[in-house]
Amino acid sequence: MFVQFVEYYVQSFVVLVPAIVLGIIAFHAQKAEFSLGRMLATVGIVGLLLGVWYAGASALSLAGILMPPETFADPPFALMPILIGGPLIWFLGRKTATGNALFNQASHSSLIAIQMLRIMGFIFLVGWLTGDIPWQFALPAGLGDIWAGFAGISAYRAVQQNAPDARKKLVRANVIGLLDFAVAVGTGVLTTEGFAHIWSLDAPNIINSYPMALFPGFFVPIFIGFHLLSLSKLRAEKI
Repeated sequence: MFVQFVEYYVQSFVVLVPAIVLGIIAFHAQKAEFSLGRMLATVGIVGLLLGVWYAGASALSLAGILMPPETFADPPFALMPILIGGPLIWFLGRKTATGNALFNQASHSSLIAIQMLRIMGFIFLVGWLTGDIPWQFALPAGLGDIWAGFAGISAYRAVQQNAPDARKKLVRANVIGLLDFAVAVGTGVLTTEGFAHIWSLDAPNIINSYPMALFPGFFVPIFIGFHLLSLSKLRAEKI
């Protein structure tokens, strides 16, 4: 029952998260005075990339390829979406002409706003209550995501209101968000079948199985990419 619910839950965010990303891009393309053709091409290309990434993550997770390695020497396929996806988003936003034009127009609030969706991680706590996700992962990952979501809300509001502590809250939101992912990855590896599986041996974690695998395989890279862009903006501009 829980897995079936998660599949519908994940699919709703598969639509929502990319839609917000594309909306942010379209808004800042307008601010950058892109021509209609260039704006549509940019939104279309990013939408296509997100679609391909989602399809790939879904296929790999269904095939069991995104599970933690069975031995220390095996390739860490489970981590590759995170290690590649987030930096790729940063690269596209900072090292391409179109991306950099959008980045220059982006506000601090728009770059941190997407982190508000991190409260979606409360589903891990639901999985713990139903007995489908071990507490060693569900509690730190679920509570950490909720904390990151509220930190994002606080930072967004501070920037919008030109609060004197806006920069401090932006830094805090980014640090909390990235630390949450580090903890979630660590506890995920320790509770999922693989070479480092030492917790919840009788009921392994399902975070790397479809549809849960779309969290680290699809959503997390997007959130990390925006964290990196937000930190780059903070470094480039003082508020």
